[in-house]
Amino acid sequence: FSLKELHGIFPWLVESIFGSLDGIIVGWNLRCLQGKTNPTEYPVALDFLDPSGPMMKLVYKLQAEEYRYDFPVSYLPGPVKASIQEQILPECSLYHNKVQFPSSGGLGLNLALNPFEYYMFYFAISLITQKNSPVAHHISPSNSAYFILVDTYLKCFLPTEGSVLPPPYSNPGGAIPSPTPRSPAVPFTSYGMHHTSLLKRHIAHQPSVNADPASQEIWRSETLLQIFVEMWLHHYSLEMYQKMQSPHVKLEVLHYRLSISSKHHGSPAQSSYQALHAYQESFKPTEEHVLVVRLLVKHLHAFSNSLKPEPLSPSAHSHTASPLEEFKRVVIPRFVQEKLYIFLQHCFGHWPLDASFRAVLEMWLSYLQPWRYAPEKPPQSAEPLPRSVSEKWAAFIQENLLMYTKLFVGFLNRALRTDLVSPKNALMVFRVAKVFAQPNLAEMILKGEQLFLEPELVIPHRQHRLFMTPTLGGSFFSSWPPTITDASFKVKSHVYSLEGQDFQYKQMFGTEVRNLVLKLAQLICQAQQTAKSISDHSAETTASQSFFSWFRFTPSEMNGSYTGNDLDEIGQDSIKKTDEYLEKALEYLCQIFKLNEAQLTQMMMKCGTAQDENGKKQLPDCIESEDGLVLTPLGRYQIINGLRRFEVQYQGDTELQPIRSYENATLVRLLFRLSSALNERFAYQMDVLCSREDFLGRLCRYHLTNPHLIQKIRYSPMVKDRTSQNWGPRISLRFLASYRTLMSLLMIYFIASWFYIGPVGCTFIILIGYFLYAVIMTLFCEGWKPHEH
Repeated sequence: FSLKELHGIFPWLVESIFGSLDGIIVGWNLRCLQGKTNPTEYPVALDFLDPSGPMMKLVYKLQAEEYRYDFPVSYLPGPVKASIQEQILPECSLYHNKVQFPSSGGLGLNLALNPFEYYMFYFAISLITQKNSPVAHHISPSNSAYFILVDTYLKCFLPTEGSVLPPPYSNPGGAIPSPTPRSPAVPFTSYGMHHTSLLKRHIAHQPSVNADPASQEIWRSETLLQIFVEMWLHHYSLEMYQKMQSPHVKLEVLHYRLSISSKHHGSPAQSSYQALHAYQESFKPTEEHVLVVRLLVKHLHAFSNSLKPEPLSPSAHSHTASPLEEFKRVVIPRFVQEKLYIFLQHCFGHWPLDASFRAVLEMWLSYLQPWRYAPEKPPQSAEPLPRSVSEKWAAFIQENLLMYTKLFVGFLNRALRTDLVSPKNALMVFRVAKVFAQPNLAEMILKGEQLFLEPELVIPHRQHRLFMTPTLGGSFFSSWPPTITDASFKVKSHVYSLEGQDFQYKQMFGTEVRNLVLKLAQLICQAQQTAKSISDHSAETTASQSFFSWFRFTPSEMNGSYTGNDLDEIGQDSIKKTDEYLEKALEYLCQIFKLNEAQLTQMMMKCGTAQDENGKKQLPDCIESEDGLVLTPLGRYQIINGLRRFEVQYQGDTELQPIRSYENATLVRLLFRLSSALNERFAYQMDVLCSREDFLGRLCRYHLTNPHLIQKIRYSPMVKDRTSQNWGPRISLRFLASYRTLMSLLMIYFIASWFYIGPVGCTFIILIGYFLYAVIMTLFCEGWKPHEH
């Protein structure tokens, strides 16, 4: 094919691979392509899209001819799309000089992208636009072709060792492709200050327009990272995030949601806030999206940590540092920090309270631990002692203070609303506590808070922007004044630039957060006791399931009580893991916040002794009122999270219970009519027999009467008094309608037939055997009656 023909089919080819922007065309569906399920297509797709594969060779060939392709602005992330449509130029240099306005009769705005940008735009945004495509549950996102390609592109264009490989079609001395200038007829206003591209700064001092290989290298690296960050993280702007923190705006959001739920579409709340609501909550990240972002974060830490040590001579630095080394120095604070913080804040506030939050949690913890991706290896020791965090990371912690403190408080608020008896939720609490309990980490966070809380000097309005953006027209690196070494000012700049000048900082080691930690510790103790109670109950249930349980009912089956929990289906191993996770998490929290051991011991003893004489958990927290027991907010929380419960039991006539799944409905009705007829016919005779004081009276009472209801039964909290009903002597044949009873009788008759015992003889033997059993039970357990016959 000629270049002109390749130029014509290139947009179609890209769309055929990654799918259309509206999600209608799925393309190759790289997110679902895996080696196990697609052994033929998987390696072919990876080879074709490899950085040195045919597709990238086509990209570089078209790149050399400076072709341009239109990308609709309407499919860009919300903040970028809104600013361009309002004729405000975004801060990111990726969009500079690329906006193309439609000609007469044209529809919408477009970006004029070179082939490399166009390819990467489609590749990155396919993670978002194709998220509604069907994905099989057995597919692991980390094994998909898309995930592997992201990792491959990051390693190729952001290498931790060596430099970026030159493109195969690069011409020595060739000019760097420059975007097509936009039409000057429509002026653009820039919000914020321009971030000068590292590429433009590097070639600004070149004697000619020809670019050296290093400039070509940094151009592709910076473009790739900007596209990934913009497509995956930039769905909420800093200004919008700060506005959403205002109590007045939060109240407007509440009014708006209420107006939507009540379908009052013409309310003033909606008209004043409709655009803000759509702008803020239109994007909902998926678990796969978060896993890809975590991969990006981990690689950027490794990329940044591969920075070579600075020369001893300060004068030599400016002449010897390559563009790639400069890029490593600023890659995280310059490109990632702000957008990732807002992205995490949104996830912490909107993600469902379930185990899928683990993906967000691990991504957050990966960002908090750059030392895990440092090139140096920890010394090998016989005992796996926790590795102390080096003091050299103090600057990173201080410049990312909110990532550690505010998001930790956000996690505490989530943990207090989850069921910690669940092993997956307990594991998340354990993971966070373990990370923050690393030696020396809590001390460095505390030091950062102290720097932020130092008395503030006279700082001009918005001066904190000095550390986030360069001066207009100057180099980005020149905006970091080497003479300023005030760490306190840097911490304040970080906090105020993300949260605004009016931000009220909540200290991680302050009284308010400490009280939240104590409340979490109390919930951990309660969850441990709940897990232990469930484990004991499961063990008792298993031990009581003997051969005779196939011949008779247990009390819980007849009265309908529910004493189970999620962990009954999970098993004893998971219960044991839950207890281990919670125990270690509590230990780590004590290390981090220096909790009082005496107070914790008292708390655990209180939780441990909160059991009644039957060994069961106490009632949920209640207060006595005129109507009986009324649940407190703590009691409602305990019920919602499964920490305590009322034993729901059927307390009416057992003959009138709803028909169970293990019963035959026809037999239940027929046996009820037969029992009612017998009780009505022989009511007087049964009453006389049960009134006798001799052995016959005791035997009849064991079979024909229902003793007083279970002592101290747990009623609903809204019922103060309830009088036990005495139904008198009666016959109950409902047990014969149970499938289990019928199967047991059939088995007995079948076994008896082997010994040449007929049905009549077998029935006689069964009656004799049960009579002997009843006599023994009457002699030893007159007061105990597990069932009715």
